[in-house]
Amino acid sequence: MENGGSHAVAYVEACENYQKQSYRNRCHFYSASGMQSLTFPVVHENGTHTLPISEIRVDYSRPWLQQHKRAIVSAYRTSAYFEYYQDELFAILDRRPETLWELNMSVIRFFIEKIGIPVELRPTGTFSLSSGKCTEAPWTGLPYNGEYGACDLREVIHPKRPDDIMDRLDLKKPYFQVFARKYGFITNLSVMDLLFNEGPDSISYLVRI
Repeated sequence: MENGGSHAVAYVEACENYQKQSYRNRCHFYSASGMQSLTFPVVHENGTHTLPISEIRVDYSRPWLQQHKRAIVSAYRTSAYFEYYQDELFAILDRRPETLWELNMSVIRFFIEKIGIPVELRPTGTFSLSSGKCTEAPWTGLPYNGEYGACDLREVIHPKRPDDIMDRLDLKKPYFQVFARKYGFITNLSVMDLLFNEGPDSISYLVRI
């Protein structure tokens, strides 16, 4: 991420090869049974894992879309703000974006807009490795990408790696969650959990980081 003057600029990796078992096609949410995962299946072809992420196609041959929507409704229908955002979010899914890249960018932009995060998303034009370390807090010591002049979080946020970044950004501080009385506050969830529970106050939660 870099500073773009009145707003930040975040480069989203568009040129990497697809990586399975990552957040590129999954997220966590808080259900009546605790933390659950939503996985967005992709079309598996010869050489799938050597294709750039922008060419990976979403697999709509299975009924996962309706299953995921039912799971989200079941988990968040009693949250304070779900009804305000449900239709627009589901409209994105119902459009059935052809590629995983299109789906991800549409969903990310939706949440950025609704929360009010002043950031511009730009796809990378080339793939480049990180070089050096960031020196500015709270990113100090994290990888730095000289080509884009930004801290490199591509390998930092991953379901199978330590979530140190959550501590750095103070993203483990509690906010209201529907099932907190049953299981307590759960971290590492999709940002939809924050938006559906906190609504317009979501940005205040993030600004306090």
